[in-house]
Amino acid sequence: MADELLDIADELYALALPDFTPARDARAKSLKGTDLAAPVKALKKPSLAAWVVNLLVRREGDQVERILEVGASLREAQAAMSGDDLRALTRQRRQVTAAITQQARSLASAAGVKVTPAVGDQVEATLTAAMLDERCAEAVRSGLLVTALSSTGVGETDLSGAVALPEALGFTASQVEEAPPAGRPELHVVPDPEADAKALAAAREALDAAEEELGEAQSAYDDAAGDVERLEARSMQVQAEIDELKRKLAELEQTSEEVDEELEGAEETKSEAQDALDEATKARDKVAKRLDRLQPD
Repeated sequence: MADELLDIADELYALALPDFTPARDARAKSLKGTDLAAPVKALKKPSLAAWVVNLLVRREGDQVERILEVGASLREAQAAMSGDDLRALTRQRRQVTAAITQQARSLASAAGVKVTPAVGDQVEATLTAAMLDERCAEAVRSGLLVTALSSTGVGETDLSGAVALPEALGFTASQVEEAPPAGRPELHVVPDPEADAKALAAAREALDAAEEELGEAQSAYDDAAGDVERLEARSMQVQAEIDELKRKLAELEQTSEEVDEELEGAEETKSEAQDALDEATKARDKVAKRLDRLQPD
């Protein structure tokens, strides 16, 4: 049932935003009496920002996938980067997300949906989260977003309620050739016929710059890894030398204690011998004086 429910959700979330609710309710009604009726009826209508991201994923899946792969590579590389490199990396990431956000807005505009700056910021935050966080990337890839995402890249992002179904993580949205028709098109909006091409070119340019930055970051990481390996080996060698010196020091301390004990005994013997010498000297002097008195002048 889970796979069938995912397929139904995939179809519904590919529709124009105004068409979602009536199509969902009609599908749930057609499934009345089955186990799928209630889960389909419970599918939430996506926010405008989530719908725009879902549209981007379904229309430009290859481009989105490429960006997500670059994001994964950047996450691996940034651990060994310096502060300056990280700031450069952040700038490149912002350029990529800004360009692909503009492309998403153009797709929505072509579908008759106006994207305000506030909604555009939510779209960009969602794409940034997908580059920073692997689970957010899975949520975006599903095309079943219900709300916009945000992530700092530190700690695990709470995705409860962010996707239509828990099984969405790991699911890949189906691709569509054309934008879904809008339920209520805004006829006064005249989309730029070259907007998609411009946005795509900007996104590719920013992505190329990010990949170049990634190459430099990878090189810096490889150099740092080599230094770590060399220093780890040196550290082991120094530690072995320290252990040997500690062993020798312990032996010398033991020898020192034994010498101190022998020295103490020798000093006692010397003191006793000095006393005997003093007594013998006194006895000799006494005898010498007596001899002097007995000898005639």
